[in-house]
Amino acid sequence: MTGPGRGVEAAQPQRIGFGVLMFPIHRPTHNPTLQLEGDLELAELCDRLGFDEFWFGEHHSGGWQIIGAPELMIAAAAQRTARIRLGTGVSTLSYHHPLTLLDRIVQLDHLTRGRLIFGVGAGALALDSTMIGHDPMEARRMMEESLETMTELLRFAGPVSRSTDWFELRDGYLHLAPYDEQLDIRVAVFRSPSGPRLAGRFGAGMLSFGASAAVGLGSENPMTTAWDIYAERAAQFGQAADRRRWSVMSPMHLAETEHQARREVRWGLPAYIGYIRQILPMNVPVDLDDADAVVDVLHTVGHAVIGTPEMAIAHIERMLQISGGFGTFVIEHADLADPEATRRSYELFARRVIPHFTGALRPRLAAYARELEHDGLTRRTMAAAQAKAGVEHSRERAALRIPRQREGAHDDAR
Repeated sequence: MTGPGRGVEAAQPQRIGFGVLMFPIHRPTHNPTLQLEGDLELAELCDRLGFDEFWFGEHHSGGWQIIGAPELMIAAAAQRTARIRLGTGVSTLSYHHPLTLLDRIVQLDHLTRGRLIFGVGAGALALDSTMIGHDPMEARRMMEESLETMTELLRFAGPVSRSTDWFELRDGYLHLAPYDEQLDIRVAVFRSPSGPRLAGRFGAGMLSFGASAAVGLGSENPMTTAWDIYAERAAQFGQAADRRRWSVMSPMHLAETEHQARREVRWGLPAYIGYIRQILPMNVPVDLDDADAVVDVLHTVGHAVIGTPEMAIAHIERMLQISGGFGTFVIEHADLADPEATRRSYELFARRVIPHFTGALRPRLAAYARELEHDGLTRRTMAAAQAKAGVEHSRERAALRIPRQREGAHDDAR
């Protein structure tokens, strides 16, 4: 977590990063062991493809989101990857004692050599809370109490004591500091103002769920309101509002053509929307068995991209424009297509979308444009050089033949 700042906003980074968030959302009719292994394989793939972040969620009910301990997934993924940052997306603070959770996180920060992002949130599934005797309506208040305690522990200013109605800490302290000087903490943000208020107060970053909602309708977007609240709150508490530590999320599946992408998501999109509609206050006013109709709705509201790399680029550029800028665009992974098509989608994203935003293509395209401006200079030069070499070779051979001919004539005369 960053220390106190000056209440100013950091400039938009010139290069945005790219990531993937694995809730996961896996159909309960498939083998869970293979699904979890597939999650780790996808983290490996994204590391090789050059993605910057990979997040694992925490859930305990519902049958679909079967990662109960994102720390375990990160520990396993850290052994399979080299450079990608790994995040808890997110750890639900009200489910854990703040000291023991933070102790595990700091240990994990060392195991990943500082690649850890500590995403925190209040939880989304009501049954997760009620099964352990918590009132889901108190989750945000409990989250703030926990994060306040963790922040104090990370200052290493002496023993910390806290007493609440759900945890008690007596002269608590951490016996291990983060791998780097500070721990990168991001607060989950959805529609409520509580997330950005909390992030601003403690100088944390943000992880925005549903960030692209309503971008296609011209109405108020959660990204805009979240940033305004965050920046105002950060200034109030003397923290720096840093767009580089803001990750925003949107579902996406790509193929060479939109028709192909639509065909591929028939595998999982209807089931995904059916589940999401059970747990989130959303409405998709179409027949869920009609995958094309669902895609039409998602495109109309701007929530997702089921289509081509060019559509993905336009979508992200629109999100950058509306938000004013962010640090990382995160693909919300949702098993929309079968594993093979999903891998192709991520490879296509890495080949065609990421370079557009990183600037990796600019010098190559500029060099190619200069070549075109010379209208075949290289071709003409090469042809002339080849012709010249042929002429010189013929002259050399001719020059060698003349002495041999004279020598032969001299032998005949004798």
